[in-house]
Amino acid sequence: MKIIKLLSEDIEQELDDAEKYAKLAIQYKEEYPEVARVFYGLSSVRMDGIKELHDQVVSLINNYKVVNGDPPAPMMSIYEYLHERHINQSVGVKKLQEMFKTNK
Repeated sequence: MKIIKLLSEDIEQELDDAEKYAKLAIQYKEEYPEVARVFYGLSSVRMDGIKELHDQVVSLINNYKVVNGDPPAPMMSIYEYLHERHINQSVGVKKLQEMFKTNK
C-alpha cells in the first residue's frame, strides 16, 4: 500500500530530525543550555510523532488483515525490514537523549 510507504518515509525523516536535535542538544548543553533544552524538546516531539505514525501503519496493516487476509509476503518483508531499521535508529536517538539528560 502506498500509504504505508509514505508513512515509513515520514518516520525516517522524523527519526533523522530527532537524532539531529538530540546531537545538537548535547553539543550546546554547556554553552547555551536554554537552546540545548529546546533542541532536546524538539527531539522528544519528533519521537512522539514517530509513535503516532507507527501506530497508523500498524492500524492499516491490521485493517488490511481484517478485510483481505494476510498482506502479501513481499509487502510484509519490506515493512519488517524498514521497521527493524526504525527500531534500531530509535534506540540510538533514545541513547542520545539519555546522554543529554544524564550529563554524559
